[in-house]
Amino acid sequence: MIALSLAEIAEVVGGQTHDIPDPSVEVTAPVVRDSREVEPGSLFVAFVGERVDGHDFARQVVEAGAVAVLASRPVGVPAIVVDDVQRALGALARHVVRRLGATLVALTGSAGKTSTKDLIAQVLRRKAPTVFTPGSLNNEIGLPLTALSATEETRFLVLEMGARGIGHIRYLAELTPPRIGLVLNVGTAHIGEFGGREQIAQAKGELVESLPQAQDGGVAVLNADDPLVRAMASRTKAKVVLFGEADEADVRAENVRLTDSGQPAFRLHTPSGASDVTMRLYGEHHVSNALAAAAVAHELGMSAEEIATALSEAGSLSRWRMEVTERPDGVTIVNDAYNANPESMRAALRALVAMGPGRRTWAVLGKMAELGDEALAEHDAVGRLAVRLNVGKLVAVGGREASWLQLGAYNEGSWGEESVHVSDAQAAIDLLRSELRPGDVVLVKASRSVGLEGVAQALLATGAEGEVAAR
Repeated sequence: MIALSLAEIAEVVGGQTHDIPDPSVEVTAPVVRDSREVEPGSLFVAFVGERVDGHDFARQVVEAGAVAVLASRPVGVPAIVVDDVQRALGALARHVVRRLGATLVALTGSAGKTSTKDLIAQVLRRKAPTVFTPGSLNNEIGLPLTALSATEETRFLVLEMGARGIGHIRYLAELTPPRIGLVLNVGTAHIGEFGGREQIAQAKGELVESLPQAQDGGVAVLNADDPLVRAMASRTKAKVVLFGEADEADVRAENVRLTDSGQPAFRLHTPSGASDVTMRLYGEHHVSNALAAAAVAHELGMSAEEIATALSEAGSLSRWRMEVTERPDGVTIVNDAYNANPESMRAALRALVAMGPGRRTWAVLGKMAELGDEALAEHDAVGRLAVRLNVGKLVAVGGREASWLQLGAYNEGSWGEESVHVSDAQAAIDLLRSELRPGDVVLVKASRSVGLEGVAQALLATGAEGEVAAR
């Protein structure tokens, strides 16, 4: 965090100081909302949640070193009291970003946001100090907290922006105004909340509408392979840069292929040159993510060779996203259980098949949430795709949505025990423990609310007879 006095913070957020003997004391450590993350010099933000009220931890965090609490009521320790803690946090982030002088890169999309954000960060930090969104903290609380973790040395700030409705991204872009805005794709994630892909496109496009004009350095990086994203070029006054496999893309991939282990390789073309990339990540869907990262990096002055080297060495920074681990007995577990939507589910199934030539493949799948009226059709389609891709066995885990997965597979031609529906994660674990054999590849994927990461963790524990080799 850039050092700010409590007096300055109070003025920025429009708050009143309470029990602060010396308003010139500065916040010099991270701004946090979790009392366990407090460091000497921190500012603690007290949110009132469904189960926990942050105000109840006020004395504890001050004793741990926090210089004050950002609160909605006096708490008996040094505090800045505001009417709305969330809006005050946003105002503070906006103030800090304006002072930073760093280049702010924001990205959004229906699928691949976190993986792409991690790639961008790993490429840009080779050029200069870079701060980026941890995990998927991409909402009106996580985004300002990330921005506030930047320091005077930060030169690139990479922020993931999520949306659950019209106006959300516009609000986030007002808190942390980006110079470069990247839109990955428009899919069906959260379609039940938005009402349709056109509404999703309307929401995602708010990012490019928020960019500076081209003459002021604004750059909109758009997916040339997604018509709804490409059409956003008409909604911005920023410079437009296209990425993708289309011939007219400014940054594109040629000779795309997968290695024997399922890792993508391609020839990266940029306006200033070309270079070869072989990624450490798994699945052809990462090619589009890599091109998006390359387009951003090229706009920020990196050469094709520098970008290709960084992409080839980049790994997965966020947990439970295509985490590939091989057990000592030769069983490979692919933990992609952080979240799921139809696009990411299809990509994961294709990656599983690419990893499994000559091996037995298992797809352990659960519910995809927030699909609204499209839920039955989308789950049925995923079950059918598993059969078309010749996945060895589909294990559908859970209730109604899982039964739709299994029914889709059955109707597509699955027979015998090629697909099975089990009631819960423990039933899946029991089945797999009894039937897995060396060389099998197991994909575990569902929406976060299903909690299927426990299946992957249990299978890894089962095979941990020696040191587990992570790949």
